[in-house]
Amino acid sequence: MFLIPLLMSLDFLRSTGKIYVVFGVVFIVFLGLIGFLWYIERKINKLENNSNHE
Repeated sequence: MFLIPLLMSLDFLRSTGKIYVVFGVVFIVFLGLIGFLWYIERKINKLENNSNHE
């Protein structure tokens, strides 16, 4: 019963072609999260290296 409205909305998005927009936005957000985690990891590694040398 819970899946029926979800499937109907996916069919609507697919029929209007907006499902590709949804996938595109999800993909861009995912890439942004990966980039942010990579950036944070680099900063943490730099801080660890600086604290080890002192």
